[in-house]
Amino acid sequence: MAWTCRCSQTTSPGQLSTSPCRTTSSRSSPTTSCRVSAACGPSTSTTISSPLRLSVAPQFLPRSLRVADLAANQVTEIFPLTFGEKPALRSVYLHNNQLSNAGLPPDAFHGSEAVVTLSLSSNRLSYLPPSLPPSLERLHLQNNFISKVPRGALSRQTHLRELYLQHNQLTDSGLDATTFSKLHHLEYLDLSHNQLASVPAALPRSLAVLHLGRNCIRWVEAARLRGARGLRYLLLQHNQLGATGLPPGALRPLRGLHTLHLYGNRLERVPLALPRRLRALVLPHNHVTVLGARDLAGMPGLAELNLAYNRLVSAHVHRRAFRPLRALRSLDLAGNRLTRVPGGLPGGLHTLRLQRNQLRALEPELLAGLNELRELSLAHNHLRIGDIGPGTWHELQALQVRGGLVSRTVLMAPRPLARPWEATESL
Repeated sequence: MAWTCRCSQTTSPGQLSTSPCRTTSSRSSPTTSCRVSAACGPSTSTTISSPLRLSVAPQFLPRSLRVADLAANQVTEIFPLTFGEKPALRSVYLHNNQLSNAGLPPDAFHGSEAVVTLSLSSNRLSYLPPSLPPSLERLHLQNNFISKVPRGALSRQTHLRELYLQHNQLTDSGLDATTFSKLHHLEYLDLSHNQLASVPAALPRSLAVLHLGRNCIRWVEAARLRGARGLRYLLLQHNQLGATGLPPGALRPLRGLHTLHLYGNRLERVPLALPRRLRALVLPHNHVTVLGARDLAGMPGLAELNLAYNRLVSAHVHRRAFRPLRALRSLDLAGNRLTRVPGGLPGGLHTLRLQRNQLRALEPELLAGLNELRELSLAHNHLRIGDIGPGTWHELQALQVRGGLVSRTVLMAPRPLARPWEATESL
């Protein structure tokens, strides 16, 4: 018979009850009383709940236990046989409790070699607990006070696929070159909202998603990423990357990189020599002032480029800057200081955002050839009726214009559209 243990706070009669059974407990000797369905069989699950929040976990739970949910209590201590010696145990949920490292015994999971999911988020842990089950595939440790991962603490978790360490107090000294080196199946690693000054070393080749947002990273060292050749998504938003923070070619080893997220740094130019297969480059809220003729030339497959809220002026955007981007579908240049639409835009563009600039004219030759453009955002510029050149809308058959243009007549093409709803306006 498979057991499920759920010990969570009971609700008032006006609320939904989370469990039909009862547990009574004291700090020194918790006891459990359960009501089991009369139709017991191999798939029957038993649920345990508490009229008050537990401060100590039950000392003994059934050996056949498969799922244990003690989340959202006030647990400060568990015992060796709470989760130990449970060969069928698969999932343990201990998030939103008061557990410190002292309350988690070293043999807490001894004899429980089938646990694949463990949630210890939102507790009071100060370092990554040792002796976690080697069978783990998902480990949640976010929202703790973790400042260190002891050497070897993750050396046995070779099946781990997802590791969540965001919202902790990790610094570079709390990690070493072996911290992640044994995690040969790791695909998802979240280290955001910590205090890291550099990219961790020895990242596994299997890693697909790396979250490093909201740290203190000033410089990305190419050698740190050389092993993570399978990386698809790299998120470095809200760090302290300045003019030299991302040296040319630092990310070139990441040949399969799909998305690079650099929102909210201090970059003054688009980083050079980025991976050729990059599909999305997200760079808003930086200090980019210049776009040269070759700055974007190394990314022929780029489909999304976001340069919103930088410091671009028309005089410093080369007329050929966007020409190499034949696969580009979305271009966001909102919130810059542009006075005219950039030239050489790719013909396959679907979305062009130019709101909150200083546009004073729309010239038809700059929009010529954009036959697939569907969305053009022009709100909060300095455009007037006389600033829209004759024939500007002539070839934009798929267009939906969005923005505070002066008059509805501005949106009308020189000849009637076959489908008039394709030219719309939001004032």
